Amino acid sequence: MVVNVVNVVNNAQTVADRYRDFSWRQARGRSEAHEELTARISQDPEFCDLLSGSLPAGNKQQPNLLLAAVRYLDGPHAEQGPRGESAYGRWREWTIRHWDEVRTVIMRRTTQTNEPGRCATLLPLLARLPQPLALLEVGASAGLCLHPDRYRYRYRNAVTAEAGTEVGAPESPATFECRTSREAGAAAPTVPAPGAADGLPEIVWRAGIDLNPLDPAAEPDDIRWLHALLWPGDPDRAARLSAAVEAVRTAPRPRMVRGDLVEELPALAAEAPPEATLVVFHTSVLTYLPLDRREEFARLVRSLLAERPGPGHWISNEHHSVLPWITTPAHDTLRPEDGQPLTLALDERPVALTGRHGEALHWLREPAAGE
Repeated sequence: MVVNVVNVVNNAQTVADRYRDFSWRQARGRSEAHEELTARISQDPEFCDLLSGSLPAGNKQQPNLLLAAVRYLDGPHAEQGPRGESAYGRWREWTIRHWDEVRTVIMRRTTQTNEPGRCATLLPLLARLPQPLALLEVGASAGLCLHPDRYRYRYRNAVTAEAGTEVGAPESPATFECRTSREAGAAAPTVPAPGAADGLPEIVWRAGIDLNPLDPAAEPDDIRWLHALLWPGDPDRAARLSAAVEAVRTAPRPRMVRGDLVEELPALAAEAPPEATLVVFHTSVLTYLPLDRREEFARLVRSLLAERPGPGHWISNEHHSVLPWITTPAHDTLRPEDGQPLTLALDERPVALTGRHGEALHWLREPAAGE
């Protein structure tokens, strides 16, 4: 995941506000442990002063980064999170006592959660594009989403809970569940029925860009960090990550480039085979860039695809506020558990709303003329 500086103000009150906002807007409804812990930190002036005084302003002060660093170092309550005042006291005391180690991890690492379950929402679009494909992921992290053909998928009707299509690699250790629905009039891409290719796209080239690429299949420390980034109390997500790493362990490694997504994209895209359909894609990545940088990235992708000698497409899967020019209508079958969905867009045209971890896929109808 590519992360640029978002916040440049550095004082204890700004840190407190950041943790309060994280507790309310991000953790609430998703992780009771992180909601409580970050709320307590926001009300702890001395601890916020430690964070502001010893960490550079911006992304090194991200709540996710501190929480993951403590879990990575096997701090107290690593699995379920500190609940209650006394548990917070133990967590706080341990973190301060081990601050040099915690800070070292924070300065060396970045927040780069890799959720392979998102492939379940990408697969229908990938399967319907002209084959074969050349996949290029920006913010690739460990590159697990570059292997959609290594997993199995089970799609279930979100309204009736009836079992639907099951596709993918037959012997894969990783199976991803996804609830699907469509609005009246939605022209949803059909997930291919199992057949000779098991409904999977043909991928002939894979590449990714990340500030700090990981290789969990070969580096135990990398998978340890990825697990530390997962929020406590979600064993299903941890199991998906482990299963996906096993599924790609014997696969050839994708071409991974270390660097900034805007700076590295042109040269890497030029390496894609011209006879393949180039697919530039990303999920929950551009949210870490300021708006002007997102706009620069969008202009670059449009230019690269327009000038490419072969076919090319752009798949984005971000919160609707990240690419504000992509207007996303409301969906009449969303449920409370869908939380804040992402907008799945093909070439800047919204086609579906998706769960943040690939657990839901709600197809949108095409707007009528004049809408």
